[in-house]
Amino acid sequence: MVGILEVSLKFTMKVGLLYLFMVVTVGGVVNGGSVNLSSRPAVVNIGAIFTFNSTIGRVAKIAMETAVDDVNSNFNVLGGTKLVLKMQDSKCNGLISFVQALQCMETNIVAIIGPQSSVFAHLISHIANEFQVPLLSFAATDPTISTRQFPFFVRTTQSDLYQMMAIADIVDNYGWKEVTAIYIDDDYGRNGIASLDDSLAQKSCRVSSKMGLPPQSDFSLDKITDILVKVSLLESRVIVLHANPDLGLKVFSVANSLAMMGDGYVWIATDWLSSYLDSFSSPPTNTTDLLQGVLVLRQHTLDSERKKDFLSRWHKLTGGSLGLTSYGLYAYDTVWLLSHAINAFFNQGGAISFSNHSRLIDANGGHLHLQAMSIFDGGKLLLSNILQSSMVGLTGPIQFDSERSLQHPAYDIINIVGTGLYQIGYWSNYSGLSVVRPEMLYKKPANRSRANQQLHSVIWPGDPREVPRGWVFPNSGKYFRVGVPYRVGFPEFVTKDKGINIMKGFCIDVFTAAVNLVPYPVPYKFTPIGDGKFNPNFTELVNSVKADDYDAIVGDIAIVTNQTEIVEFTQPYIESGLVVIAPFKASSSDGWSFSRPFTIEMWFVTSAFFLFVGVVVWVLEHRSNNNFRGPPKKQLMTILWFSFSTLVYAQKENTVTALGRVVVIIWLFVVLIVSSSYTASLTSILTVQRLSSPITGIETLRTGEDRIGYQAGSFTEHYLSEILNISKNRLVPLHTAEDYFTQLQKGSRNGGVAAIVDERPYVDLFLSRYCKFTIIGNEFTSGGWGFAFPKDSPLTLDMSRAILTLSESGDLQRIYDKWLRRKACTIETDLEPNQLYLESFWGLFLTCGIVFFLALLIYFFKIIRQFMQYSSEEHDSNRQGSSRSCFRRFLSFLDMKEEQSNRSKKRQMESSAISEERDAGSGRQSNTFLSFLDMKEEQSNRSKKRQIESSAMSEERDAGSGRQSNTFLSFLDMKEEQSNRSKKRQMESSAMSEERDAGSGR
Repeated sequence: MVGILEVSLKFTMKVGLLYLFMVVTVGGVVNGGSVNLSSRPAVVNIGAIFTFNSTIGRVAKIAMETAVDDVNSNFNVLGGTKLVLKMQDSKCNGLISFVQALQCMETNIVAIIGPQSSVFAHLISHIANEFQVPLLSFAATDPTISTRQFPFFVRTTQSDLYQMMAIADIVDNYGWKEVTAIYIDDDYGRNGIASLDDSLAQKSCRVSSKMGLPPQSDFSLDKITDILVKVSLLESRVIVLHANPDLGLKVFSVANSLAMMGDGYVWIATDWLSSYLDSFSSPPTNTTDLLQGVLVLRQHTLDSERKKDFLSRWHKLTGGSLGLTSYGLYAYDTVWLLSHAINAFFNQGGAISFSNHSRLIDANGGHLHLQAMSIFDGGKLLLSNILQSSMVGLTGPIQFDSERSLQHPAYDIINIVGTGLYQIGYWSNYSGLSVVRPEMLYKKPANRSRANQQLHSVIWPGDPREVPRGWVFPNSGKYFRVGVPYRVGFPEFVTKDKGINIMKGFCIDVFTAAVNLVPYPVPYKFTPIGDGKFNPNFTELVNSVKADDYDAIVGDIAIVTNQTEIVEFTQPYIESGLVVIAPFKASSSDGWSFSRPFTIEMWFVTSAFFLFVGVVVWVLEHRSNNNFRGPPKKQLMTILWFSFSTLVYAQKENTVTALGRVVVIIWLFVVLIVSSSYTASLTSILTVQRLSSPITGIETLRTGEDRIGYQAGSFTEHYLSEILNISKNRLVPLHTAEDYFTQLQKGSRNGGVAAIVDERPYVDLFLSRYCKFTIIGNEFTSGGWGFAFPKDSPLTLDMSRAILTLSESGDLQRIYDKWLRRKACTIETDLEPNQLYLESFWGLFLTCGIVFFLALLIYFFKIIRQFMQYSSEEHDSNRQGSSRSCFRRFLSFLDMKEEQSNRSKKRQMESSAISEERDAGSGRQSNTFLSFLDMKEEQSNRSKKRQIESSAMSEERDAGSGRQSNTFLSFLDMKEEQSNRSKKRQMESSAMSEERDAGSGR
């Protein structure tokens, strides 16, 4: 069906081709005279092309005429130059618009206002580019009119790109995921809906269906009815209507007759509807009755005193018969914008001059007068002034951004209730949805957070107060196609009753119970997938939903990550994860059971620390403690004895240094923890019946060569081969529980399998029947089973809510008990060895090692300082010796008892004190008494001690040979410490005698 517009466009294309042919083929330059006017002429001509008798045109005509009068009456705008507006009625016809634009080029027009149609704007923009005449449109909102393709096109209104962004934010705000778009099938409608689709995609939403309406005005109601009937059979109940007033009102009329304006439906109309309703002084009652609950967008304009004054003036101009729309305000401001730009053009020295087109000649153009069409010489300068303009009009601040769009695009969001239009909020590109006027938000930092997106309450179609779901199950008379895997094994989960051809099982009962909780009827039909001899493949089941073979898959379908990219899963209704099952045998303790509590690593580290602590304590105590001195053999035995005696706290060697005691305390704490853990583990090993299996977990299977069984058709094969990199030659597909039993009984060496990897629900059911097998280790994956639906299916969310309701009410557990509750095998065994691993004690050993290291560090720092003092006092003559001799002295100093290293200095102090005592005369009694008072008590007692020791030594020398036997018996009875003390006293007495005999002459 070819309409009037299509015929017009074809004719226009022919005229355009003729024009291009003349431009290309005619090579001569026509030297026509140029029209040179003064820089500030008496008259400036501007054109306007739009449809007078249209919703927008009726208002725009009066608005522009009023604006021209206001400009001409204000001498400050154009400085006495009169602005002449030449308006032409395009009669909503593309051909007429094109011809009128060409005629404007014959009349020295410096700019054109219009057209109001986006379709016509594409055509006229070509002419504007060719003749360099700015084209200002106050109503062409098609977002695809590119300023790069049409540099002389200037949009003085908002682009539909922002309007569609506002709709996408509204859809996302109410949680809807799909919308149905009904639009007029021309450039305006198609490009607007394309922008809507892109905006919704950014919100993870989409346009699920697009219904185009032909732009012919005589489009019948029957055809509209056919389209709306198709819409009523769709799932989505959110409908966006992007059309013109004539078609849009027809759609609402038919929708009302089809009961599509009632409960559950959401209608969102673009700003065509608000401009239509605003064009009346008061909206017609018969129209608002059709639109109850509809959401409408309107281009936002600033509320100001100037705007209020103009509204009052408007009522006088129209007699109250015509309302003022936002497009009328933009038309008024467009005239003023152009006037200011022309004034700036004159101020910059611009002149109104035209030049004949260099390629146009009279090629039988008829009434077009091609030679008379002239290029506006100052077009580029005037365009630049337009784009650089900054003014405040009736709509608010007018200023263009880098993309030649008006800054701060915003829309009013209106709800039609009763006979009025109630504003429920605003949308702006700056802050999104808000109940605050955008002008107030521009003063604050932008906030697009979810919590900040707010609208007032809405009265929806059918007068429901709750937000509509936005989706219902389609009432198309078709059943919901539910694919069900026809399993050969584990029929408790899902199977088909061969007698009456009915699907049953745990999964089926869960799905049925959940569907019954969905708040709308869902007629469904189960379709078995498979022949009952082999399990169907899991991946193929999921792909059948993507291929639209089924509307859902219900069964034991595991939720796997890579499959979530293909379909959507509901909330899991049963937990599941992969486990390993294998045969086992009971084992008892043996003669080496005592070694089993520790692993080899634990034994090694513990033994090393026992030796280490002995060495550390020996180093710290060697110079101060006699227990850690003596021949090398004795010292080595002391280290070993002290180390391992700490295990039972039986060490006889006492520590005397502070660092040594700290080390021993920390080590005893470590020994206490390790020994207690060892005792507990050994007790468990000796008292609990244990199971032994050559397989300890999934790692044993992965690194071994044994055959592994898995359930045919499940995702387990993919996981074992692709994730764990197990060769497929080792994998054996199994179908039934009997296959599991048979293959595990044979074993891997006899043609069976060493273990089976399967999901936990199957394994639990299998082990409830066969008690000769058990689970090895823990689950090494986590997940669950869910129902698979197509991507973006709203039923997924409703079914998930229903599953949660079943779980909370306990019905899900009752269904589980009905199908899967079995008496499990009761074997009180422990398959996991109760060994203690090094990982459990590394923190303890680390702390102990740090303490040992710090103790040694402090000790060696102290020793080095003592050695430096000792070397400076006792070995002044050897300071210039070699480093090797110095090292030897240091080793000797380390081996020297601390008491001996300090003895020289002590002896000097004692000798000095004795000499002072001998030289003291009777005349110095008072000085001696004072010296005695000042003497340390230890020094005062030392003389008496030496006298006693000297007397004892004399008595021992006087002892005769006749008393040898008594002396030997006394020596046997004497404590070894006392016998050593006597020898020590002799050595000290001998040293003191040598010191006394040393004279100055020696």
